Amino acid sequence: MLDASATRPRRRYRSLFLSDLHLGARGCRAAEILDFLTGVDAETIYLVGDILDVWHPGKLHWGAAQDAIWSDLSARARSGTRVVYLPGNHDAPLREIEGDRYECFELTDSLTHIAADGTRYLVLHGDQVDARIFRFHFMTRIGSRLDAALRCVDHALRGLRPSAKRGIFEWAICGVNALMMVGNGFEKRLATMAITTGHEGVICGHFHKAALRQSGPITYANCGDWVDSRTALVETFDGALQLVEWRAEVEAVPARQGLMGEVEA
Repeated sequence: MLDASATRPRRRYRSLFLSDLHLGARGCRAAEILDFLTGVDAETIYLVGDILDVWHPGKLHWGAAQDAIWSDLSARARSGTRVVYLPGNHDAPLREIEGDRYECFELTDSLTHIAADGTRYLVLHGDQVDARIFRFHFMTRIGSRLDAALRCVDHALRGLRPSAKRGIFEWAICGVNALMMVGNGFEKRLATMAITTGHEGVICGHFHKAALRQSGPITYANCGDWVDSRTALVETFDGALQLVEWRAEVEAVPARQGLMGEVEA
């Protein structure tokens, strides 16, 4: 039987920004990521950090879906799509690679993206402006271990009660992620960095909270993540930025499964 997701038309964009896939971590939504990718096409794809979770504690969660995601991105790069990898704190070892290539991808810590309308955006993962204590690797490891442990318990409980809705452990996971950002001044620091480097906007990930809004004179755009929010940022061919969200179709309509919708900003 032909996979319906392979036959549905792709939405075309000038640029696609993806962050925080966390491939290899328990919380990664690999099937949803893969379904999303089959429905989009872009001239340039920016992988805005924490794509690989290369230091995730405990068992590595990697299977056919993760392989397919990596193969899809690599195939696009080899066929002429510009794919740029900007490492984050969970794939920080890539920052130690000499040169400007990682496999078939461009590799850089940050860059300037010039939109079709001429707007200059600073693109980076965002951990570069973390408060000093949160820049230490042990802090990320603590957060990762708490997140992994809570997700493990939540997964076990959902196995016992498949129909259970969002529970205390899922709320706790969100609390751990928020705790890691307390007092960080994340958005304000990024806006200041963008202004001082001659940009009109900043595009980042890291915070796991999708956003697209004005932050003073700066456009602040956060891609969100593919652990909880399952969102991405796209640029249309006229230079406009949009947040898009993967969501499963409620009705059993195979040709529309994994429909992507805009996120209200």
